[in-house]
Amino acid sequence: MKPSHWLSTLIGPFTPDAGLLFARVTGALLVLHVHGLPKLLHFSDELAHIDDPLHMGRALTLYCALFAELVCPVLVAVGLLTRLAALPFLFLLLVSMFLVHPDWSIADGQFGWLLIIVFGTIAVSGAGKYSVDAHWRS
Repeated sequence: MKPSHWLSTLIGPFTPDAGLLFARVTGALLVLHVHGLPKLLHFSDELAHIDDPLHMGRALTLYCALFAELVCPVLVAVGLLTRLAALPFLFLLLVSMFLVHPDWSIADGQFGWLLIIVFGTIAVSGAGKYSVDAHWRS
């Protein structure tokens, strides 16, 4: 039995759509766990310490970050308005990498750059067939 045959029997077909589903769900869960939920659970502390690189005010900056790190990852995970939902998080990451942490080397910011790659791929590719977006199109 070829390895690809028994693996696909065990865990399903290896397709670009399955890869997009994996990237969407795991990327979104990572963002929720590492960024979104801690900001929500420690809102007051975050408000006192958040950088405000666009000079919108700390409260508005935090609300925008919460939208990008809570609401948008949930939409990306389920594949609802996926390309659009990836954009606020990408914007937040780019602001963080270029304005908040411009002194970081690529190694220092590798987590952020990897998230830019994952969410950028999702923004370019869309959600794939295992998504609410695909269900609505059919």
